[in-house]
Amino acid sequence: MIDLPPPLPARVTLIMLIALTAFILLAAIASPTTVFAQNNAPAAYPNKPIRMLVPFATGGGADVVMRPFVQRLTERLGQSIVYENRGGAGGVLAGETVARAAPDGYTLLAGAVSVMTVTGNLMKIPFDPATDFAPITKVADVTSLLGARPGLAPRTLKEMVEYAKASPGKLIWGISGIGSAGHLAMERFRMEQGIDVTQVIYKGAGPGTLALLSNEIDIMSANPGVFMPHIKAGRLRAVAVSSAQRIAILPDLPTYAEMGFQGYIHGSWYGLVAPARTPPTLINRLHEESIKVLKEPDIIAVFARDGGVPVGNTPQAFAREIREEIAASAKIIRAAKIKL
Repeated sequence: MIDLPPPLPARVTLIMLIALTAFILLAAIASPTTVFAQNNAPAAYPNKPIRMLVPFATGGGADVVMRPFVQRLTERLGQSIVYENRGGAGGVLAGETVARAAPDGYTLLAGAVSVMTVTGNLMKIPFDPATDFAPITKVADVTSLLGARPGLAPRTLKEMVEYAKASPGKLIWGISGIGSAGHLAMERFRMEQGIDVTQVIYKGAGPGTLALLSNEIDIMSANPGVFMPHIKAGRLRAVAVSSAQRIAILPDLPTYAEMGFQGYIHGSWYGLVAPARTPPTLINRLHEESIKVLKEPDIIAVFARDGGVPVGNTPQAFAREIREEIAASAKIIRAAKIKL
C-alpha cells in the first residue's frame, strides 16, 4: 500500500488557487497577441503634421479667410498644419490630390465654390465633389467686390455696360480661375446685359489683382480682403459690392441693386473637406475644433473686415448644401450655355 500525503489545509489550497489564477492572467496579458494589439492601438489624432491644400494661387480670397482660420486650428489641434497653395484648372489639381489621398485625416482641402460645385459642370474632372470628399464644415461666406483700374474711363457699372455695348470686346474682364464664383457671376451678368467683353483667366485672385494693378485688365471681381489694401492706397477703385446690403468696410460703396442691376447677389464660400471614407471620429474632431475657432471674437472680426461671415454648419448640412449647389450651378450653366 502506498502512503498518500495528508490533505493540504483548505486555506493553503485557496492561496495556491489564487496564485495559479494570477499566473494565468499575467501570461495572457503578456501573450504575443495581446502585445500586438497594444502596439497597434490607434494613436491620438493628430500626432503628425496635417497637409492643407488650397486650390488657388497665393494672395487670393481663399488666403484671406483660410490662413487665419488654419492658424487658430493649428493651435486648437496642437499640431502644425502645412498650408499649401496649389492653383490652376479651376481647383482640379488640388481637388484630385486630396480626393486620392489616404483617408487618415492628414490631408485636407480648403473647399471652395469652384472646385466643389461649378468646375465639374463645365468640364470632365477626375473626381466627384459630391462623393469623393467627406465634408467637415463650411468656414465662411464671403461677398464679392467689383474693382477697376483707376484710369478706366467708365466710372460706374452702368457706364461700363454702356461702354461694352458701344465697343464690343474692348472692356477686359479678369477672371480669378476657371469655374470660380466670379467667373459664373460674370458670365451670367454678361449674357443678361447683352454685352461682349474680353475675358482673361488667371489661376486665382492674387495673379488677377497683379494684372489689374498693372493695367493689363480693366475690371475683376474678388473678395474685399484681396482688394482693400490697394483700394486704400489708391491703386484700385471699388465699383460695386454684390451683397444685399452695403458692407461695413466700404459703407459708401453701392450694391449692384442700388446701381440698377437687380438679382446679382453673389459671392464665394470656403470650407473644410477630407477624403471620402475618413473615419467619423476624425471628422468629428476636426469639426468640433473648427467650430470653436469660428466662435472666437477676433476671427469673427477678421472675417468681417474682409466681407466674410463665419458659418460652421454640421458635416451633414455642408454635404447637403454642396449637392444642392452642384445642381443649381448646372442649371445656370445650361440655361446660359456657358462654355469654357
